[in-house]
Amino acid sequence: MSQDKLYRYLFEQADVRGEIVQLEQSYQQVLAAKAYPDAVARLLGEMLAATSLLTAILKFEGEIAVQLQGSGPVKLVAVNGNHNQQLRAIARWEGDPEGDLKQMVGQGQLVITITPDEGERYQGIVGLEQATLAGCLEQYFAQSEQLKTRLWLHTDALHAVGMLLQALPDSGKDQEVEFEHLESLTDTIKAEELFSLDAKQVLHRLYHQEELRLFDPTEVSFKCGCSRERSLAALSTLPREDLESVLEEQGQIALHCDYCGADYRFDRIDIEALWAGSAGSSAQSH
Repeated sequence: MSQDKLYRYLFEQADVRGEIVQLEQSYQQVLAAKAYPDAVARLLGEMLAATSLLTAILKFEGEIAVQLQGSGPVKLVAVNGNHNQQLRAIARWEGDPEGDLKQMVGQGQLVITITPDEGERYQGIVGLEQATLAGCLEQYFAQSEQLKTRLWLHTDALHAVGMLLQALPDSGKDQEVEFEHLESLTDTIKAEELFSLDAKQVLHRLYHQEELRLFDPTEVSFKCGCSRERSLAALSTLPREDLESVLEEQGQIALHCDYCGADYRFDRIDIEALWAGSAGSSAQSH
């Protein structure tokens, strides 16, 4: 299988575009940061695959955040990414959640926030009225883009995969028939095939009688972005007395990154240097 790649394609005889993404290493790096329950891990995988598909189809340069927020055992699932297909993800939960999306997340919403490098920030929100993440995203596209869209999302212990079909804007009157034909073909793919076959093999198996234009793949990767320097910068925004209190009590300040599992520790020398640097910067600004 072509690991951690996203392929985009167009059907030449139909006004429909498609995508397929297959994740393994990036998915495993997300799971390595924390001991996620199986059901939460699967939902994280679906969110990763879905965010990759969305990032490719929404065509922007900048950052994207896709969040599930709810009142159920799973309080939050969040994936952050960018147009370079660099993703990170996190979930917060209680107990050992099980069941479908509604049972795990409860009353909640799906929030998609796009922050382009240039232009206005955009946010779309859809209620969790469907039993699956794919269904909620299809509803999102129906509401916000008014474009017929289907998604297929599958995960197991190793893989997170997804496929997407979407009708092109301003397409002809036969679009509905064309879309339903391609939709019925795609419905025949099994999760095991998406886990084990190369993307090109999957596309040939599904669409060998269609005229398909396949674009070069895009690498998908896990990237956290945390660092010792960023952690120190975050500490610099906290009240000095709070940092003093922790240093007095514990002898050091420890920070943990929930995205990648990294731990950063700062002793009094580090914090004193941070304060001295802040004081120097403040003096220079005056």
